[in-house]
Amino acid sequence: MDHTVKNIEFPALNYSFDALEPHIDAQTMELHYTKHHKAYFTKLKAAAEGTAIEETDFEDVLKNISKYPAAVRNNGGGHWNHSMFWTIMSKNGGGKPKGILVEAIERDLGSFEAFKKAFESAAASRFGSGWAWLLVNSEGKLQISSTPNQDNPLMDVAAIKGQPIMGLDVWEHAYYLNYQNRRPDYISAFWNIIDWNEVEHNYGKAISTL
Repeated sequence: MDHTVKNIEFPALNYSFDALEPHIDAQTMELHYTKHHKAYFTKLKAAAEGTAIEETDFEDVLKNISKYPAAVRNNGGGHWNHSMFWTIMSKNGGGKPKGILVEAIERDLGSFEAFKKAFESAAASRFGSGWAWLLVNSEGKLQISSTPNQDNPLMDVAAIKGQPIMGLDVWEHAYYLNYQNRRPDYISAFWNIIDWNEVEHNYGKAISTL
């Protein structure tokens, strides 16, 4: 994903729509990617057109989102969140993290199982639509949070701020065709497709910028 609003691109998926089945079905993936995410992207471009946002680093826009119109907050968050979401899933995902990531999880969150339980709780208890996050805070420690709508921890309006390294979309459009109202089942299925190598890469990048 290009870092300037002027040149943001709609990201290509590196897997087919059916690659994550049975955990995420092909129809949901196609609609989520080509309709929902594409709409956020298109509306973000429209909201930024002809403004100073076009020449501003995209993450700087998000970090100062309270200064911008709601259309930028909603669609900018939607574009950033989904662009990251697609990359942290894989048909070869699942299992447990290794290396520096699992060490950080055990150090900051107690254990991998304790982390899973806390992350599932954040995702399941988010009222209405939103996201659950694993983030690196300003002290370099891992935290779990959730945000409403298309907000994320980069934003200055977030209750818990930091660099997201993993996020789960809990809007109904992310799971309703397959899971209906069973959000906890969707959350449980996510562990089977999480790409821990990508999350670890995000973690390493986040701590390197502190």
